[in-house]
Amino acid sequence: MKKFFLVNLLFLLTLNICIKSFWILGIDRSVQNALPSGEYGIYFSLLNFTYLFNILLDCGITNFNNKTIAQNTFLLKKYFARILSLKLVLSLVYICLVFVVALFSGYSQRFFYILFWLALFQVFTYLLTYLRSNISALLLFKTDSILSVLDKSLTIIFCSILLWTNFLKTEFKVEYFVYVQVLSLFLTMMVALIIVLRKTGFVPLVWDTKFNILILKYGLPFAILSLLMAFYNKIDSVLLERLLDDNGIASGIYAAGFRLVDSANMVSYLFSVILLPLFAKLIKDKADIKGILKISSHLLLLVSVCFAIVSFLYSEELMSLLYNKNIEQSASVYRILCFCFIPISATYVFGTLLTANGSLKYLNIVAGFGMLINIVLNFLLIPNYREDGSAMASLTAQSITAILQIILVLRIFVIKFNWKYVLQLVFFVLCMLISCLWIYNISIGWITRILISGAVAIGLSFVFRVFDPKELLSFVSQSIKERK
Repeated sequence: MKKFFLVNLLFLLTLNICIKSFWILGIDRSVQNALPSGEYGIYFSLLNFTYLFNILLDCGITNFNNKTIAQNTFLLKKYFARILSLKLVLSLVYICLVFVVALFSGYSQRFFYILFWLALFQVFTYLLTYLRSNISALLLFKTDSILSVLDKSLTIIFCSILLWTNFLKTEFKVEYFVYVQVLSLFLTMMVALIIVLRKTGFVPLVWDTKFNILILKYGLPFAILSLLMAFYNKIDSVLLERLLDDNGIASGIYAAGFRLVDSANMVSYLFSVILLPLFAKLIKDKADIKGILKISSHLLLLVSVCFAIVSFLYSEELMSLLYNKNIEQSASVYRILCFCFIPISATYVFGTLLTANGSLKYLNIVAGFGMLINIVLNFLLIPNYREDGSAMASLTAQSITAILQIILVLRIFVIKFNWKYVLQLVFFVLCMLISCLWIYNISIGWITRILISGAVAIGLSFVFRVFDPKELLSFVSQSIKERK
């Protein structure tokens, strides 16, 4: 069982990090470079607009299904026809809502055309997520891991042909990028559907009102949390495009600055995937969660602080490496957004612990407060500071919500605030900052300086006892026991 867990975990991490990193830093970046200024910003804004209503596409159904089928695999055939019917109806309602809100938002005809395909993209995404929940519940982890990156792999292949060959015989358009993603996702969804149908056999769709109400009632707290988080995580680029009459240029610059942060977020997200069942098991057994909380927060503190400091110092070099236009503006917004990775990482630890504890009421209140702060600050800052103002709004909202989640964890789990421990972490961060500043002024290549900064950060984590290999081994051991 230990070997089974470790092999599948490493397989999942390797696939996701390799494929999705190349997708974000290779294909997605190249598409933005190939498009005229503002075109990618329009796409990025419309994509995030469709995210705002994703509550209707899931409503906690995937969470319910994964848990239920994993515990009772014989229910797959019975539930599949009912849940799939509900998902299809919710998808239709979702598309209608997107277009109604878009109509009142004053989008142009071309925007409506792109919105249709992006809404379809979101529908396919959540249908695939549901199908994968059945596959993972049946413990087909390698199959699920392959499906988790298959759509991005297909998009990489298709976009590589369009971007780097003479296949199109015309300039690349943002619509082509959307078509390719929808096609890749549809093909992946069909593969997943075939795999599930091989387990269930052919089943006619069934509408079960009582069953659907039960599922929606179960998933309501999760759905509200997803809605609130979508608003304060995705609305920045939407407001940039709506409040500024610049044909999406500011939104595109914001997307360029956010791309590396988005790539780094994969590490924190995959970390939370391991933490959620582990925290849930410890809480159920009434065991001490402090040890796992400490090692997980320390690991992400090391990664996030080092990332933020290095990104701030080498922002122009990194943006010049990635992009061929708007370098100075992208570097400016990135210097702000890179610090968002610290509170985001904290949220993936402390928010995951609160989720495992079932403290969804508090999480929803915090998320609602974060959404309100972000929207108000965006309206106040965007007119004068454009994309930099939106980045400041995001950093403020992310930081406040992370701090509130930490306070909730300290109170709910009765963890005493230790000033000596906090000062130890503060000195660690200060020493890391001073070391990175000193290395920054050395007359060697900037990539070499970044590598040296990373090595020094790891060394300092040992000196200040922020990172302890024994604690890491304990964390891995407990993760294996939980999966077992």
